Amino acid sequence: MAKNYKNILIIRLDKMGDVILSTPVIKTMREAFPNSRITFMVRPYTRQIVEGNPYLDEVLVYDKDRHANSITANMKFILKLRRKKFDLALILHPTGRTHILMFLAGIPERVGYDKKWGFLLTKRIPHNKQFGLKHEMDYTLDLVRYIGIKPGSRSLYISKNEECEKMVDGQFARSGIKDTDIVIAINPGASCPSRRWNTENFARVADGLVLKYNAKVIIIASQNDKALGDDIASKMEAGCLNLSGKTTISDIASILRRIRLFISNDSGPVHIACAVGAPVVVIFGRNDRGVSPFRWGPSGGNDIVLHKDVGCDICLAHNCKKGFECLEAITVDEVLAAADKILTKKVVTK
Repeated sequence: MAKNYKNILIIRLDKMGDVILSTPVIKTMREAFPNSRITFMVRPYTRQIVEGNPYLDEVLVYDKDRHANSITANMKFILKLRRKKFDLALILHPTGRTHILMFLAGIPERVGYDKKWGFLLTKRIPHNKQFGLKHEMDYTLDLVRYIGIKPGSRSLYISKNEECEKMVDGQFARSGIKDTDIVIAINPGASCPSRRWNTENFARVADGLVLKYNAKVIIIASQNDKALGDDIASKMEAGCLNLSGKTTISDIASILRRIRLFISNDSGPVHIACAVGAPVVVIFGRNDRGVSPFRWGPSGGNDIVLHKDVGCDICLAHNCKKGFECLEAITVDEVLAAADKILTKKVVTK
């Protein structure tokens, strides 16, 4: 039986997809503690994921980069946490820094995975995420189970930003994209080369879908991956709307609410697509269980994962010595076939 916590802090200081996959924890905690105050702590660039979440009372931002080498800034933040008088901290992703912060903030109950200074926690779950025994969403919900709460919905959530909705509507109108068009978005970016399919292949897929379905193609990519998106646009024979380096997280959510299909590498926007109900074709490379589709795959009802095992016992990620054969093994025709299954509604709902 869970305690009656009155002031709850949930922490996730890693990347976009990780934060989105943690949103079921927010709803579960609200359902279990309808009268409690619930705060979610994130990095600045992921705050848009949880802002406007109806199950939260506050979003607290911790800038890891700004605080990295500043004892003064960290102490000010710790004092801020102390003043808020949280009685529970749920640490969804283990880092030494997070564990130290929560310990020094004096939060009486600190629940998380027993890794990276895990001895500073008051309740520790054995850490085995590297084995990929379950989906990351379930790893986050295990912390909720550990304090005696049965999780409810596993649905992901990202709120609408009305300004972004209007901006995207205007962008579509100026680009001649109509409500009746088959709109397909492509994301060539990812945090590691071992997760990035060839841009030439993406361009060929995009041209194939324009030819077959008269589709309107939108390319999205972060500022860091802008060159990849620009390269696809330059290699396409058909026209496209290239928004590489021009979108926020909320913008991406608004775009993906309006599309028929999202084709992407294994990266954060995949989980945004799942949150807003956009079907996804995801291209996976690495084969280690801890980074496999079993742990990080899409959670929607009409998604397709393309993933090849090319016989690597250990994945060296960006230090691959085999020329990323796992990615090269996935062909343009296979991606087009997967897109066809979704666009012609031949995919069986999960």
